[in-house]
Amino acid sequence: MPKVTREQANARREEIINACAELYETTSFKELTLKDIGKATSFTRTSIYNYFQTKEEIFLALLEREYDLWNEDLTAILEKNEHLTADEFADQFARSLEKRERLLKLMSMNHYDMESSSRIENLTEFKCSYGRSLRLVTRCVEKFFPSMSVNEVQNFIYIFFPFMFGIYPYTYVTEKQREAMKNAKAEYVFLTIYEITFSCIKHLLRHEQ
Repeated sequence: MPKVTREQANARREEIINACAELYETTSFKELTLKDIGKATSFTRTSIYNYFQTKEEIFLALLEREYDLWNEDLTAILEKNEHLTADEFADQFARSLEKRERLLKLMSMNHYDMESSSRIENLTEFKCSYGRSLRLVTRCVEKFFPSMSVNEVQNFIYIFFPFMFGIYPYTYVTEKQREAMKNAKAEYVFLTIYEITFSCIKHLLRHEQ
C-alpha cells in the first residue's frame, strides 16, 4: 500500500471536515453519524479513523476552523484601524460574527460533547485557535479603548465570550418555538446576530463613548 504523504493526509482531513460541515447544514449533531460522514467522502469510511476517532473530534476540528476564520476577521479589525469609537467597534465586531453563523451554532449546541469526547492532542489544537480569539479580542479592546483598566478589559472578555454561547439560540428560532412563545403569551423581541452582538458590545463599552 503506497504511503500517504503529509499533503494527502491534510487533504483527506479537510475533506472529512468539509463533508461534516455540509451535512450539518441539514442534519443535527445528534442525528449525524460517522457512517454518514464517511459516505460523503471519496475514500472508505474506515479511513476516517486514521484521522478522527469520534464524530465529536470531527466537529471539534470544524469548530476550530470556524474560530480560525473569525480570527482572520478580528486580525483585520485590529490591523486596518488606528482608532474606533464604541459605535464603530461594535459595528465591525458584530459584522464579524454575523458571518460566523456556523461557529455560533456549534458553540451553542455541541461544545461540551465535542471537548469531552476528543483526544487531548485534538483538544489542544482547538484550544490554540480559541486562545487566539481571546487574545485578539483583548488586543482590540486594549488598542481602541486605552482608558479601560486591566480589570475592565478582563471583565469584557469574561462577559462577552460566555455570552456568545447564547447568540445562536436567541437569534435562530424555529416556527414551533415562535408558536410556543405566542401561545405562552411571552413577549419576546427576536433579534439578528448583528443586532444582539452590537447591543451587547455597546453595553459593555457604555462608559467609552
